[in-house]
Amino acid sequence: MTTPTTITHLRSTLLRVPWRGAPPAAGVVPPGPREIYVLEIETQGGLTGMSYLHPLRGGLQTIDACMKELVAPHVLGRDATEIEGIWQTLYKNNFWLGRMGVTVFAQSAVDMALWDIVGKRAGLPLFRLWGAARAKVPAYGSGCFRGLGRDGMIARAKEFTAMGLTAIKMQVAHIRPWREDVLNVKAMREAMGGGIEIMIDVNMGWDADTAIQAGHRIDEYDPYWLEEPVVAEDFAGYRRIAAALRTRVVGGESHFTRNDLRPFLEHPGVPILQPDPMRGGYSELRKIAAAAEPWGITVAPHLFHEQMVHLLASIPNASYLEYMDWNDDLWIAPILPDTNGTMTPPERPGHGLAFRPEVLKDHRIGGQSMTA
Repeated sequence: MTTPTTITHLRSTLLRVPWRGAPPAAGVVPPGPREIYVLEIETQGGLTGMSYLHPLRGGLQTIDACMKELVAPHVLGRDATEIEGIWQTLYKNNFWLGRMGVTVFAQSAVDMALWDIVGKRAGLPLFRLWGAARAKVPAYGSGCFRGLGRDGMIARAKEFTAMGLTAIKMQVAHIRPWREDVLNVKAMREAMGGGIEIMIDVNMGWDADTAIQAGHRIDEYDPYWLEEPVVAEDFAGYRRIAAALRTRVVGGESHFTRNDLRPFLEHPGVPILQPDPMRGGYSELRKIAAAAEPWGITVAPHLFHEQMVHLLASIPNASYLEYMDWNDDLWIAPILPDTNGTMTPPERPGHGLAFRPEVLKDHRIGGQSMTA
């Protein structure tokens, strides 16, 4: 039996959008234009939920093929309010082929679009639908990319602090030796003074021994955290580094679902987890937060502040929101930092995001319509 919330239609839009100005000088992200996957889910009653993925390293056509073959058949005809049931169906049916990877990316797009529908149906923003815990979330400015060099990273950090942000993130590893990275951290601390928190992102660029050797020197400059010092699978390395350093060691953005993060919960030496919404969706990130909270672990999601502001405003163990301004130009109403270093979730129903129509029209490179 169909109802007004029966899912009737999935529609994808593949975007290739030029950067505003120069591409990020991150050293690990390809320099080409932004590639963004947009999913819209329509219901019998006319409600439409939207989500997007920004995979950073291509794969839009692969995600779209996965959506058509492995995901849409399990979604079409279901009730949009069955979010948990749909999540479990997709995960179990695609477990053999995609316990991690592209199927979870596609599943995450479905999950976030469904929550958008439920929020719109209830007439509530997601953070209120989930039981608002706070009205504002602390944020840090992310974008002091390693490729900018020492002076460029410091200049970028000053742009963030001029906006009122009291925390910034810089990068190390990959394109320079660790001793030079240490000098860059020293220069950043001297430029920022003692009132600004400095996060440091390694992007999995070191092994455990290098992270400990460099980390002992970096400890002297009182950073807030050292992020992803080793490859995601090296849980033993994480524990060694965390035990050796004064600085917090954090990670999680490259892990898929709470199952992949389980070693961090079984051995809670990492005090802040950074799950990525593309690796499980809203539903999974809320479960990760709930699983982490009894162990005193907080959550600082990876990127996508315009999606994640609702999550952090609704959980008790929220840490920082990562403000990366590289997609602000895509939205009709971008979510920007307040002058006091926080961000405020919009009061619009659902997640409250809408692409500017010209972005969807002028930069479309593909997509498809999927119906029962």
